[in-house]
Amino acid sequence: MYQLPEVMRGVVLTGHGGFDKLQYRSDLPVPVPGANEVVIRVSAAGVNNTDINTRTAWYSKSDAASEDASWSGNALVFPRIQGADVCGHIVAAGDNINRDRIGERVLIEPCIREVDGKSLVQPWYFGSECDGGFAEYTVVSAHHAYPVNSDLSDIELASFPCSYSTAENLLTRSNVKAGETVLVTGASGGVGSAAVQLAKARGADVIAVTSPSKADDLVALGASKVVFRDESVLKVCGNNSIDTVIDMVGGDTWSELLDVLKPGGRYAVAGAIAGPRVALDIRTLYLKDLSFFGCTVLEPDVFANLVSRIESGDIKPVVAKHFPLKNIVEAQQMFLQKQHIGKIVISVSED
Repeated sequence: MYQLPEVMRGVVLTGHGGFDKLQYRSDLPVPVPGANEVVIRVSAAGVNNTDINTRTAWYSKSDAASEDASWSGNALVFPRIQGADVCGHIVAAGDNINRDRIGERVLIEPCIREVDGKSLVQPWYFGSECDGGFAEYTVVSAHHAYPVNSDLSDIELASFPCSYSTAENLLTRSNVKAGETVLVTGASGGVGSAAVQLAKARGADVIAVTSPSKADDLVALGASKVVFRDESVLKVCGNNSIDTVIDMVGGDTWSELLDVLKPGGRYAVAGAIAGPRVALDIRTLYLKDLSFFGCTVLEPDVFANLVSRIESGDIKPVVAKHFPLKNIVEAQQMFLQKQHIGKIVISVSED
Protein backbone atom coordinates (compact mmCIF):
# COMPACT_ATOMS: atom_id res chain seq x y z
CA MET A 1 0.00 0.00 0.00
CA TYR A 2 1.47 3.35 -1.06
CA GLN A 3 1.74 5.76 1.85
CA LEU A 4 1.20 9.39 0.85
CA PRO A 5 3.54 11.84 2.55
CA GLU A 6 2.14 14.95 4.21
CA VAL A 7 4.23 17.46 2.29
CA MET A 8 5.76 17.63 -1.18
CA ARG A 9 8.05 19.66 -3.39
CA GLY A 10 6.56 21.91 -6.03
CA VAL A 11 6.58 25.29 -7.72
CA VAL A 12 3.87 27.80 -6.86
CA LEU A 13 2.89 30.91 -8.78
CA THR A 14 2.39 33.65 -6.18
CA GLY A 15 0.99 36.36 -8.46
CA HIS A 16 1.16 37.98 -11.89
CA GLY A 17 4.59 39.24 -12.86
CA GLY A 18 8.13 38.09 -13.61
CA PHE A 19 10.09 34.95 -12.83
CA ASP A 20 10.27 36.04 -9.19
CA LYS A 21 6.61 35.00 -8.89
CA LEU A 22 7.66 31.34 -9.26
CA GLN A 23 8.66 29.85 -5.91
CA TYR A 24 10.20 26.39 -5.48
CA ARG A 25 9.08 24.96 -2.16
CA SER A 26 9.40 21.69 -0.26
CA ASP A 27 6.62 22.22 2.29
CA LEU A 28 3.49 22.11 0.12
CA PRO A 29 0.61 19.95 1.45
CA VAL A 30 -0.02 16.77 -0.50
CA PRO A 31 -3.56 16.85 -1.93
CA VAL A 32 -6.20 14.49 -0.54
CA PRO A 33 -8.66 12.91 -3.00
CA GLY A 34 -12.39 13.49 -2.86
CA ALA A 35 -14.73 10.55 -3.27
CA ASN A 36 -14.51 10.64 -7.09
CA GLU A 37 -10.88 11.71 -7.44
CA VAL A 38 -7.44 10.15 -7.74
CA VAL A 39 -4.06 11.34 -6.50
CA ILE A 40 -1.31 11.11 -9.11
CA ARG A 41 2.40 11.04 -8.37
CA VAL A 42 3.68 13.28 -11.14
CA SER A 43 6.58 11.94 -13.18
CA ALA A 44 6.85 14.75 -15.71
CA ALA A 45 4.98 17.85 -16.86
CA GLY A 46 5.35 19.88 -20.04
CA VAL A 47 5.87 23.63 -20.35
CA ASN A 48 3.26 25.58 -22.30
CA ASN A 49 2.46 29.08 -23.53
CA THR A 50 -0.38 29.22 -21.04
CA ASP A 51 2.10 28.94 -18.13
CA ILE A 52 3.85 32.12 -19.25
CA ASN A 53 0.68 33.87 -20.40
CA THR A 54 -0.98 33.28 -17.04
CA ARG A 55 2.05 34.43 -15.06
CA THR A 56 2.44 37.64 -17.10
CA ALA A 57 -1.34 38.36 -17.21
CA TRP A 58 -1.25 38.25 -21.03
CA TYR A 59 -4.85 36.99 -21.12
CA SER A 60 -6.16 40.11 -19.40
CA LYS A 61 -8.17 42.56 -21.51
CA SER A 62 -8.60 45.05 -18.68
CA ASP A 63 -6.36 47.46 -16.80
CA ALA A 64 -6.79 45.37 -13.67
CA ALA A 65 -5.12 42.07 -14.47
CA SER A 66 -6.39 40.58 -11.24
CA GLU A 67 -9.92 40.55 -12.68
CA ASP A 68 -9.58 38.49 -15.86
CA ALA A 69 -6.02 37.21 -16.35
CA SER A 70 -6.74 33.51 -16.75
CA TRP A 71 -7.57 31.69 -20.00
CA SER A 72 -11.21 31.48 -18.87
CA GLY A 73 -11.41 35.25 -18.36
CA ASN A 74 -11.79 34.98 -14.59
CA ALA A 75 -9.51 36.06 -11.78
CA LEU A 76 -6.80 33.59 -10.82
CA VAL A 77 -6.51 32.38 -7.22
CA PHE A 78 -2.99 32.48 -5.74
CA PRO A 79 -0.89 30.67 -4.85
CA ARG A 80 -1.40 28.30 -7.77
CA ILE A 81 0.54 25.24 -8.91
CA GLN A 82 0.70 25.42 -12.71
CA GLY A 83 1.42 22.66 -15.21
CA ALA A 84 -1.18 21.31 -17.64
CA ASP A 85 0.81 18.49 -19.30
CA VAL A 86 1.00 15.64 -16.80
CA CYS A 87 2.18 12.05 -16.96
CA GLY A 88 2.27 10.07 -13.74
CA HIS A 89 0.93 7.14 -11.74
CA ILE A 90 -2.22 6.88 -9.64
CA VAL A 91 -1.16 6.29 -6.03
CA ALA A 92 -4.40 6.93 -4.13
CA ALA A 93 -8.11 6.98 -4.93
CA GLY A 94 -11.35 8.27 -3.41
CA ASP A 95 -14.04 6.05 -1.91
CA ASN A 96 -16.03 5.78 -5.15
CA ILE A 97 -13.08 4.76 -7.33
CA ASN A 98 -12.15 1.17 -8.10
CA ARG A 99 -8.91 0.32 -6.25
CA ASP A 100 -7.71 -1.51 -9.37
CA ARG A 101 -6.88 1.90 -10.80
CA ILE A 102 -4.09 2.41 -8.26
CA GLY A 103 -0.79 1.89 -10.06
CA GLU A 104 -2.03 2.93 -13.50
CA ARG A 105 0.23 5.13 -15.59
CA VAL A 106 -1.98 7.98 -16.79
CA LEU A 107 -2.15 11.18 -18.78
CA ILE A 108 -4.35 13.96 -17.43
CA GLU A 109 -6.86 15.58 -19.78
CA PRO A 110 -6.04 19.30 -19.39
CA CYS A 111 -9.58 20.54 -20.11
CA ILE A 112 -11.42 19.90 -16.85
CA ARG A 113 -15.19 19.48 -17.07
CA GLU A 114 -15.68 17.67 -13.78
CA VAL A 115 -14.43 18.23 -10.22
CA ASP A 116 -14.94 15.37 -7.77
CA GLY A 117 -17.84 14.02 -9.78
CA LYS A 118 -19.61 17.35 -10.24
CA SER A 119 -19.95 18.89 -13.71
CA LEU A 120 -18.67 22.42 -14.21
CA VAL A 121 -20.76 25.09 -15.94
CA GLN A 122 -17.57 26.49 -17.48
CA PRO A 123 -14.63 24.10 -17.97
CA TRP A 124 -11.40 24.73 -16.09
CA TYR A 125 -7.86 24.50 -17.35
CA PHE A 126 -5.61 22.18 -15.38
CA GLY A 127 -2.98 24.30 -13.64
CA SER A 128 -5.05 27.47 -14.01
CA GLU A 129 -8.42 27.25 -12.26
CA CYS A 130 -7.11 24.33 -10.22
CA ASP A 131 -3.63 23.14 -9.19
CA GLY A 132 -1.66 21.30 -11.87
CA GLY A 133 1.44 19.20 -12.33
CA PHE A 134 4.46 21.29 -11.31
CA ALA A 135 4.59 19.39 -8.00
CA GLU A 136 5.25 15.84 -6.86
CA TYR A 137 1.54 15.05 -6.43
CA THR A 138 -1.67 16.32 -7.96
CA VAL A 139 -5.35 15.44 -7.71
CA VAL A 140 -8.01 15.24 -10.42
CA SER A 141 -11.39 13.61 -11.03
CA ALA A 142 -10.78 10.01 -12.07
CA HIS A 143 -12.75 10.77 -15.24
CA HIS A 144 -9.88 13.00 -16.44
CA ALA A 145 -7.06 10.49 -15.71
CA TYR A 146 -6.60 8.38 -18.86
CA PRO A 147 -4.63 5.12 -18.68
CA VAL A 148 -1.96 4.92 -21.35
CA ASN A 149 -0.23 1.78 -22.59
CA SER A 150 2.99 2.78 -24.31
CA ASP A 151 6.71 2.04 -24.43
CA LEU A 152 7.45 5.76 -24.38
CA SER A 153 9.09 7.27 -21.31
CA ASP A 154 7.17 9.44 -18.85
CA ILE A 155 9.04 12.50 -20.11
CA GLU A 156 8.05 11.70 -23.69
CA LEU A 157 4.43 11.08 -22.71
CA ALA A 158 4.28 14.40 -20.85
CA SER A 159 4.88 16.18 -24.16
CA PHE A 160 1.45 15.10 -25.43
CA PRO A 161 -1.56 16.16 -23.32
CA CYS A 162 -1.92 19.90 -23.78
CA SER A 163 -0.29 20.61 -27.14
CA TYR A 164 -1.46 17.50 -28.93
CA SER A 165 -5.01 17.67 -27.58
CA THR A 166 -5.14 21.33 -28.64
CA ALA A 167 -3.93 20.37 -32.11
CA GLU A 168 -6.35 17.45 -32.37
CA ASN A 169 -9.17 19.73 -31.25
CA LEU A 170 -8.28 22.27 -33.95
CA LEU A 171 -8.37 19.54 -36.59
CA THR A 172 -11.57 18.04 -35.19
CA ARG A 173 -13.43 21.35 -34.99
CA SER A 174 -12.38 22.31 -38.54
CA ASN A 175 -13.16 18.79 -39.82
CA VAL A 176 -9.86 18.15 -41.59
CA LYS A 177 -10.16 15.17 -43.96
CA ALA A 178 -7.89 12.99 -46.06
CA GLY A 179 -6.79 14.58 -49.32
CA GLU A 180 -7.18 18.16 -48.09
CA THR A 181 -4.42 20.75 -47.90
CA VAL A 182 -3.74 22.17 -44.43
CA LEU A 183 -1.56 25.17 -43.61
CA VAL A 184 -0.07 25.18 -40.09
CA THR A 185 1.43 28.39 -38.69
CA GLY A 186 3.92 28.33 -35.83
CA ALA A 187 4.68 24.80 -36.93
CA SER A 188 7.82 24.31 -34.85
CA GLY A 189 6.06 24.95 -31.54
CA GLY A 190 4.38 22.35 -29.36
CA VAL A 191 0.91 22.73 -30.87
CA GLY A 192 2.21 23.39 -34.38
CA SER A 193 4.46 20.33 -34.56
CA ALA A 194 1.61 18.25 -33.11
CA ALA A 195 -0.79 19.61 -35.75
CA VAL A 196 1.63 18.68 -38.52
CA GLN A 197 1.78 15.08 -37.32
CA LEU A 198 -1.93 14.74 -36.58
CA ALA A 199 -3.03 16.29 -39.88
CA LYS A 200 -0.66 13.96 -41.72
CA ALA A 201 -2.12 11.02 -39.76
CA ARG A 202 -5.55 12.02 -41.10
CA GLY A 203 -4.23 11.80 -44.65
CA ALA A 204 -4.01 15.55 -45.27
CA ASP A 205 -1.26 17.33 -47.21
CA VAL A 206 0.50 19.65 -44.75
CA ILE A 207 2.26 22.96 -45.41
CA ALA A 208 4.24 24.25 -42.42
CA VAL A 209 5.19 27.86 -41.67
CA THR A 210 8.50 27.97 -39.81
CA SER A 211 12.06 29.31 -39.90
CA PRO A 212 14.69 28.02 -42.37
CA SER A 213 16.70 26.37 -39.58
CA LYS A 214 13.72 24.19 -38.63
CA ALA A 215 12.48 23.29 -42.11
CA ASP A 216 14.07 19.84 -42.34
CA ASP A 217 12.67 18.84 -38.96
CA LEU A 218 9.14 19.79 -40.00
CA VAL A 219 9.46 17.81 -43.22
CA ALA A 220 10.59 14.83 -41.15
CA LEU A 221 7.43 15.21 -39.04
CA GLY A 222 5.22 15.06 -42.12
CA ALA A 223 5.10 18.45 -43.84
CA SER A 224 5.22 18.20 -47.64
CA LYS A 225 6.17 21.87 -48.03
CA VAL A 226 7.59 24.65 -45.86
CA VAL A 227 6.93 28.38 -45.99
CA PHE A 228 9.50 30.52 -44.20
CA ARG A 229 8.22 33.01 -41.65
CA ASP A 230 9.63 36.02 -43.52
CA GLU A 231 7.95 34.96 -46.76
CA SER A 232 4.47 35.92 -47.91
CA VAL A 233 2.14 32.96 -47.45
CA LEU A 234 -0.03 34.35 -50.24
CA LYS A 235 2.85 34.57 -52.71
CA VAL A 236 4.19 31.10 -51.90
CA CYS A 237 0.90 29.20 -51.68
CA GLY A 238 -1.28 31.26 -53.97
CA ASN A 239 -4.82 32.58 -53.67
CA ASN A 240 -7.60 30.05 -52.91
CA SER A 241 -5.18 27.13 -52.43
CA ILE A 242 -5.75 25.92 -48.85
CA ASP A 243 -8.67 23.95 -47.39
CA THR A 244 -7.91 24.64 -43.71
CA VAL A 245 -5.62 27.00 -41.82
CA ILE A 246 -4.49 25.94 -38.35
CA ASP A 247 -3.23 29.12 -36.73
CA MET A 248 -1.29 29.75 -33.52
CA VAL A 249 0.26 33.06 -34.59
CA GLY A 250 -2.12 35.86 -35.59
CA GLY A 251 -0.18 39.10 -36.05
CA ASP A 252 0.16 41.68 -38.80
CA THR A 253 0.07 39.31 -41.78
CA TRP A 254 -3.05 37.47 -40.57
CA SER A 255 -5.24 38.62 -43.48
CA GLU A 256 -3.12 36.57 -45.90
CA LEU A 257 -4.30 33.42 -44.13
CA LEU A 258 -7.83 34.19 -45.31
CA ASP A 259 -6.68 35.03 -48.82
CA VAL A 260 -5.08 31.60 -49.30
CA LEU A 261 -8.20 29.77 -48.10
CA LYS A 262 -10.40 28.26 -50.79
CA PRO A 263 -14.05 29.33 -50.98
CA GLY A 264 -15.76 27.40 -48.20
CA GLY A 265 -12.44 27.04 -46.37
CA ARG A 266 -12.02 26.75 -42.62
CA TYR A 267 -9.86 28.76 -40.23
CA ALA A 268 -9.15 27.40 -36.74
CA VAL A 269 -7.17 29.28 -34.09
CA ALA A 270 -5.86 28.55 -30.59
CA GLY A 271 -3.11 31.11 -30.12
CA ALA A 272 -1.77 34.55 -31.03
CA ILE A 273 1.96 34.53 -30.38
CA ALA A 274 2.61 37.29 -32.95
CA GLY A 275 -0.18 39.50 -31.63
CA PRO A 276 -3.86 39.17 -30.71
CA ARG A 277 -5.21 42.09 -32.76
CA VAL A 278 -5.69 41.53 -36.50
CA ALA A 279 -7.34 43.36 -39.40
CA LEU A 280 -10.38 41.56 -40.84
CA ASP A 281 -12.01 42.58 -44.10
CA ILE A 282 -15.48 41.17 -43.45
CA ARG A 283 -16.07 40.93 -47.20
CA THR A 284 -13.44 38.19 -47.40
CA LEU A 285 -15.24 36.27 -44.68
CA TYR A 286 -18.70 36.30 -46.22
CA LEU A 287 -17.91 36.42 -49.95
CA LYS A 288 -15.72 33.30 -49.62
CA ASP A 289 -18.17 31.57 -47.25
CA LEU A 290 -15.40 30.94 -44.73
CA SER A 291 -15.91 29.23 -41.37
CA PHE A 292 -14.03 30.38 -38.27
CA PHE A 293 -13.34 28.19 -35.23
CA GLY A 294 -11.99 29.52 -31.95
CA CYS A 295 -10.68 26.45 -30.13
CA THR A 296 -10.05 26.21 -26.40
CA VAL A 297 -12.48 23.75 -24.79
CA LEU A 298 -11.83 20.23 -26.06
CA GLU A 299 -14.53 18.32 -27.89
CA PRO A 300 -15.61 15.31 -25.76
CA ASP A 301 -13.82 12.60 -27.79
CA VAL A 302 -10.61 14.49 -28.54
CA PHE A 303 -8.47 13.28 -25.62
CA ALA A 304 -9.54 9.65 -25.93
CA ASN A 305 -8.70 9.80 -29.65
CA LEU A 306 -5.31 11.29 -28.83
CA VAL A 307 -4.47 8.51 -26.37
CA SER A 308 -5.42 5.96 -29.06
CA ARG A 309 -3.06 7.64 -31.52
CA ILE A 310 -0.25 7.53 -28.93
CA GLU A 311 -0.82 3.85 -28.19
CA SER A 312 -0.96 2.92 -31.88
CA GLY A 313 2.25 4.83 -32.65
CA ASP A 314 0.59 7.13 -35.21
CA ILE A 315 2.36 10.12 -33.65
CA LYS A 316 5.68 10.53 -31.93
CA PRO A 317 6.88 12.81 -29.14
CA VAL A 318 9.09 15.76 -29.95
CA VAL A 319 11.02 16.69 -26.80
CA ALA A 320 13.53 19.49 -27.20
CA LYS A 321 14.92 19.28 -23.65
CA HIS A 322 13.89 18.43 -20.12
CA PHE A 323 14.76 20.20 -16.86
CA PRO A 324 14.43 19.30 -13.17
CA LEU A 325 11.54 21.00 -11.40
CA LYS A 326 13.79 23.34 -9.44
CA ASN A 327 15.07 24.74 -12.77
CA ILE A 328 11.63 25.81 -14.01
CA VAL A 329 12.78 29.40 -14.61
CA GLU A 330 15.55 28.17 -16.89
CA ALA A 331 13.01 26.00 -18.72
CA GLN A 332 10.67 28.95 -19.27
CA GLN A 333 13.55 31.15 -20.42
CA MET A 334 14.46 28.57 -23.06
CA PHE A 335 10.80 28.30 -24.03
CA LEU A 336 10.57 32.06 -24.59
CA GLN A 337 13.60 32.06 -26.89
CA LYS A 338 11.57 30.02 -29.41
CA GLN A 339 14.67 28.32 -30.80
CA HIS A 340 13.49 24.79 -30.07
CA ILE A 341 11.19 22.35 -31.86
CA GLY A 342 8.47 20.54 -29.98
CA LYS A 343 8.19 20.49 -26.20
CA ILE A 344 10.22 21.44 -23.15
CA VAL A 345 9.40 19.11 -20.27
CA ILE A 346 9.87 19.34 -16.51
CA SER A 347 11.05 16.14 -14.82
CA VAL A 348 9.29 16.07 -11.46
CA SER A 349 9.74 12.71 -9.74
CA GLU A 350 13.45 12.63 -10.61
CA ASP A 351 14.02 16.14 -9.23
